[in-house]
This record gives sequence, structure tokens and C-alpha cells, in this order.
Amino acid sequence: MPSSRLLTTDDWPEAELRAATLAGDLVEVGACWASIAEPQDPALRAASFAWSTGDPRVIAAGRTATWIWGARSRPPLPHDACVQAGQRIHRRGGERIREVAITPEDLVHLAGVPVTPPVRTALDLLRVHGQDAWAASAESVAGLIAIGEVDPQALRDRLELLGTVPMVRQAERRLAELLGRS
Repeated sequence: MPSSRLLTTDDWPEAELRAATLAGDLVEVGACWASIAEPQDPALRAASFAWSTGDPRVIAAGRTATWIWGARSRPPLPHDACVQAGQRIHRRGGERIREVAITPEDLVHLAGVPVTPPVRTALDLLRVHGQDAWAASAESVAGLIAIGEVDPQALRDRLELLGTVPMVRQAERRLAELLGRS
């Protein structure tokens, strides 16, 4: 369900929305549009994500969550999303949806939309499998640190608490490398 702060193709034809963007009246917010006077805050971006996915059970995660938190200027397309393990959903768009074990403590609700919090998001991105996936995620983790949403020491502490969960040692090396570049 879109926010009243957003316009979608459910409201106006896409051609009119794009024309209003060219005229300087609207700005794109993911797959939606908003007035140029509207603050580009996490709740607005979360509402855009919710409209894109069309299912309130879908959780914004990964690089999409970093966009919602403001660490990326543009959303990754397709969106990165997840659902609670065992849930079955009908996919509306081209989003990548994974089933994950996630607790209520690992969720924040923005405008009624479930989003992984910054530290959980960074942990998930640090633990992605494969060098190509990490190359696509590194900038997002760096962005969360740069805007002050994630403290590097908090990440180190949380990684240590994960113990022998897969990809933890790789995540520690990636974080050290990322902080060494800063």
C-alpha cells in the first residue's frame, strides 16, 4: 500500500508522472514518485518498496534496506527482499526474495513496512556468498558506516557473537578490508 506522500502508476499514467518529473514537480522514489518538496526519508523509501512488492510480509533486506536507510542514492533493481522461513508468497515484481530465519528483534517497521535494521543489514551483506555478490554489496556496507547508521565496532562484536555461522570469518576479513580502505 503506497504512502499518501507517494504517487504511483495506480494514481496517474506513467507518462504523466515522467512528464511531471521532467517539469521539476516530481522526483522518482524507487518505482514511485513524490513531490520535490517531500523529504526523502526512510519511511518514504520503505513505502515505495512496499508498493513495488505488493505483499506486507515481504521484508526489505540487503542492498534494498541500505537504500531505505539512506546509504545508497538509488534502489537496487531487482529489490533484495526476504520472508520468514516457511512463508510462501506470490511475487509481484522482479525482486529477489529469500526465505530466512529472522526474529522480531531483527526487524524495524517504517511506515508499516518491515525492514532489516542497519546492523543486521550490514551483517547480511558482509556474509554474502561469492566475490561478485560481495563486490555489489561492499559499497552499501561502506555507505551504512559512512552515514553513521552502523558502528564498525558494533559490527565486529555482532560477528563475534555469531560464532560458527557460515561465512563469519569471511565477513570479518571483508570488514577489515573495507575499514582499511577508508
